[in-house]
Amino acid sequence: MSWEQRLHTALQQRRDQDLWRQRAQLSSVQGTEVTCNGEHRLNFCSNDYLGLAAQGGDDLAAAAQRWQLGSGSSHLVCGHSNAHHALEDALAKLTGYPRAILFSTGYMANLGAISALARRGDLVLQDKLNHASLLDGAVLSRAQLKRYRHADNAHLESLLKGNTNAGETLVVTDTIFSMDGDLADIPTMAELCQKHGALLMADDAHGFGVLGTGGAGARAHFDLTPEQLPVYVGTLGKALGGYGAFVAGSEEMIDYMVQFARSYIYTTALPPALAEGMLGNLERLQNDQLRETLQQRIQQFRTKALALGLPLMDSNSPIQPLMIGSAAKAMALSAALHKQGIWVSAIRPPTVPQNEARLRITLSAAHSEEQIDRLIHALADIWEVMPHEQ
Repeated sequence: MSWEQRLHTALQQRRDQDLWRQRAQLSSVQGTEVTCNGEHRLNFCSNDYLGLAAQGGDDLAAAAQRWQLGSGSSHLVCGHSNAHHALEDALAKLTGYPRAILFSTGYMANLGAISALARRGDLVLQDKLNHASLLDGAVLSRAQLKRYRHADNAHLESLLKGNTNAGETLVVTDTIFSMDGDLADIPTMAELCQKHGALLMADDAHGFGVLGTGGAGARAHFDLTPEQLPVYVGTLGKALGGYGAFVAGSEEMIDYMVQFARSYIYTTALPPALAEGMLGNLERLQNDQLRETLQQRIQQFRTKALALGLPLMDSNSPIQPLMIGSAAKAMALSAALHKQGIWVSAIRPPTVPQNEARLRITLSAAHSEEQIDRLIHALADIWEVMPHEQ
């Protein structure tokens, strides 16, 4: 098979299986109401959980006057500014860790941390539903990768007990799972890791800013010490409304990342203006009224959706998946919502397992009660003519 044939065949299979992905084009600021492909949409598919993506522009403009556009280099050559350092210090203070280190994306943070920590001869244990970047990090590390059943700590413990590897063991989990919206039992996992001498790493991409007093994340939410959760990953492009990611940990852990995390070492640093500009949003994120409002919107949506008999998954997070089943039907429901001016993404394989396609509804503190009700009414209308497959 030639390269042309390989590409053509793979693309045609995606089309035939109703798995074709397309990019929508926004011509407005990110928010609860956007202009998408030239049309107005009520937005329920963003990860902007606190509504901060549309804030901080003045902070960024002021920082850009000082720093201009680019960092010019990697952190370890001449690209690390005091703007980066100030953001790292602020993130460490908020999350309760001695230090933090900035990465350009959440994908790079996970890839860099796992591939630096684990090596050939080690064992990496991961939840079956972990994010792709966590799995890719394990593959890149060349350690043995085993996956335990989703949220099944008994299965995790059996794998820890049965470990015969001569090397070390790294246990990795999402906190809030990106496609199901449920929250991992981090305290039990921490106990198991301490009992069996494993290192625990948590990707709090969807929990940082959403969980814990001041938005400090999963460690604060569960009242764990940094020693109980030694490797903490957070992202800046979701609840914070910015861009980038960070790893927080002990002094030695962060020194180790500086020395060995290849996705940190061999890439250009974030623009310093962006790093400084995000400090304002980091202060805004700590306003607990935002999290109170977000929880009110979540409860409003869940109460009314369940009253309609909609097949919601068990989630108290901003991620509210509506299980559909077939990819074709999920796409049809998403299209029907689009006709009513509502943007909800259909999530299909390979992002989720076969026959588990869903509508991934995401809520924000910036949504009004009226906007939530509009979504509920639209779902009720559509559900009558396109009932859920049993």
